[in-house]
Amino acid sequence: MRLVVINPNSTASMTEKIVASARAVAGAGVEVEGRTATGAPPSIQGHHDEVMCAPHLLREVREAEAGNADAIVVACFDDPAIGACREIATGPVLGICEAGVKAASMIASSFSVVTTLPRSVPIIEEMVRRYGLAHQCRRVRAAAIPVLALEEPGSNARNLVRDEIRRAVAEDGCEAVVLGCAGMSDLVVWLTEETGVPVIDGVTAATKFAEALVGAGLRTSKIGAYAPPTPH
Repeated sequence: MRLVVINPNSTASMTEKIVASARAVAGAGVEVEGRTATGAPPSIQGHHDEVMCAPHLLREVREAEAGNADAIVVACFDDPAIGACREIATGPVLGICEAGVKAASMIASSFSVVTTLPRSVPIIEEMVRRYGLAHQCRRVRAAAIPVLALEEPGSNARNLVRDEIRRAVAEDGCEAVVLGCAGMSDLVVWLTEETGVPVIDGVTAATKFAEALVGAGLRTSKIGAYAPPTPH
């Protein structure tokens, strides 16, 4: 199986981190390829960045499709242009927000999301509603750190994320926490050990879901919403 993990921003170091997280959980026989959306914003922090990354993301999806990818993971928690990606691809295309919150709903009766900046909170709240899990999501929280702070050696970002998870458990009464940024994927084991609650990374969840869908012989429906783009 060939799984392509696409980082929709242009920060190559984040792609390397994301791909390492996917490879760490991928099963035997799963080849994980990473792609960076060169030309996109260096991080995706809001609606404008999401729109600006879309053409570059779609280019990478087309190239992955031309290279016979069996499945694709779009590794940004905003799940940018996910419907458009599914129109282009034949195999499953998974966004890490959808994968993360659906995984949380299967192992806990409630969860909170911890993301980077406060501006992302309403965006994620809307996505959780769209995925039908608002009744299980206690709260979407922000650790008040820029996405790229997660890439800076010696930054205090990991401790700020840990402290926000602890607040989520204490104040929200949640039973699990979903990390609301692909750039946090390398912290999931440490955060689970530090906080004592299930901490879910959407990159690893999406990797295993993609593997399962391909193994079950499932592909993206080409009838209706995800039919190929109409020629103009």
